[in-house]
Amino acid sequence: MGWLERILATKSDEVAELVGVTLPVPPPRRFVALSRPPGTPLRLIAEIKRRSPSAGPLSTVLGVGERAAAYERAGAAMISVLCDRTYFDGDPIHLRAARTSTRVPLLCKDFIIHERQLAVARAFGADAALLIARCVSPPGLLELIAAARIHDLVPFVEVTTEAEIEAAIAGHAPIIGVNARDLDTMEIDFERARRVLAAIPPGTTRVHLSGIQDPADVHALAATSADAALVGEILMRADDPEPVLRSLARAASGGLAANDCPH
Repeated sequence: MGWLERILATKSDEVAELVGVTLPVPPPRRFVALSRPPGTPLRLIAEIKRRSPSAGPLSTVLGVGERAAAYERAGAAMISVLCDRTYFDGDPIHLRAARTSTRVPLLCKDFIIHERQLAVARAFGADAALLIARCVSPPGLLELIAAARIHDLVPFVEVTTEAEIEAAIAGHAPIIGVNARDLDTMEIDFERARRVLAAIPPGTTRVHLSGIQDPADVHALAATSADAALVGEILMRADDPEPVLRSLARAASGGLAANDCPH
């Protein structure tokens, strides 16, 4: 059984527990803007996750709110908050902590298979929701995209292949991200990610997801068709992520210092 299959089996049980839960009134949604006009820097989405199947435990020296504030100070265009409890030590309430500490938009990153998860995400302050194409059927993805809009969330669809782009486009998803990581094996394939990213039609915001290890990776992505890139583990390994994110932001603007290059 691959990692994604294990996660989805657990997620079905978690969704059942959400039925009947009273949710808080959602805060006003913030504007989500990740597209990159010509000549402007690659936008960076900074992620908060405390653990992952591939990396194991990550830094928890800073609380969620403190880390979110550091990301904003360092120039993050959006903050992604892992909400999966079992495999990532996340929680939807982490969205609220990030929301009260920052002004940038928040992405709820979870393995969403049911509309109720979208309601929870919005209630705790998410402005966009990650919808992973591999988690549902193509018709199911269309339903979740429509449900995200009903809950006033921007649908942010994650794909891994050219074929998965079709359902995202059919649902008029405004943002499509390409995961460089295979969710079954957890292996990274940058070449596949770049190929699939290039297949996303113009007019849709294109985001590279996963695998960024240093400023040189960001610098290389800035020269592609990507509008934005999500950065996770390189930040989460740092007890103080602000200088790390600042170095990535320099690379996103086209600058690369000598000490930013891997040796």
